[in-house]
Amino acid sequence: MQDGNMEKRKRGRPRSSTAESRNSTVLALDRGLTVLRALAREGGATLGDLALRVGMPPSTAHRILATLENHQFVEFDETLQIWTIGIGSYRIGSTYLLRTNLIDASRKTMQNLMKETGETANLAIADDGHIVFISQVETQNPIRAFHRPGTRSPMHASGIGKILLARMSRKDVEKLLLKSGLPEFTPNTLTSPEALFTDLDISARRGWAYDNEERYTGMRCIAAPIFNAFGEAVAGLSVSGPTDRFSNDVLQKMGLSVRHSADLITAMTGGNLPVEE
Repeated sequence: MQDGNMEKRKRGRPRSSTAESRNSTVLALDRGLTVLRALAREGGATLGDLALRVGMPPSTAHRILATLENHQFVEFDETLQIWTIGIGSYRIGSTYLLRTNLIDASRKTMQNLMKETGETANLAIADDGHIVFISQVETQNPIRAFHRPGTRSPMHASGIGKILLARMSRKDVEKLLLKSGLPEFTPNTLTSPEALFTDLDISARRGWAYDNEERYTGMRCIAAPIFNAFGEAVAGLSVSGPTDRFSNDVLQKMGLSVRHSADLITAMTGGNLPVEE
């Protein structure tokens, strides 16, 4: 055991080798954020104007802008010679707004869904081939599913993941699969593209997806999509619990309940259900 007088290191804050490395890393990040904030305030600026506003040499400001441009945080207009905020910044900011708005707007509906079904209600969004759970309302049953906020799960082995995949084009799904693959977690995991796409087609037609012990043996899940103002699936709502409480006799009823609840959240967050052809 280490000396009790030593301050415990906080999780997520690794030891740095020297004070110098800490200072240089923070300084570089601080300069980048300073440039990004200044650009956001101005709406757009030339390199010279931006350098003056942040008090940096133009060469330093340009290196920072070039780095930010590589990650799509800023964009450069060749014709006007102006730097502006890029789509990367919007994606991060919109993810924050989506998460906070969804959690607030969906809480009551999730509580009602949990009471109606007797099972744990979950809310999750997609992130690079995975889903990330952002909220949960637990059932009072002693045996229940539990997904701590921030928990990640592969999309192909998750009810919410599969219903979000079902709303995507086949080409976009294939791009994700090239990166993430189809790892097996249980004997029921869909590990072939053919099996997955068949399941996604069924899920899209009925409006809800079914995880039949595909991530954890003994656990099932039913999920439906939540849509934004453009009719795009941006999140998912699910109920999950032990297999014996998700018998074939109740699947259809549960599926309709989850879908109805997801549609309510879509409406409360200003979303629109897609127009089906």
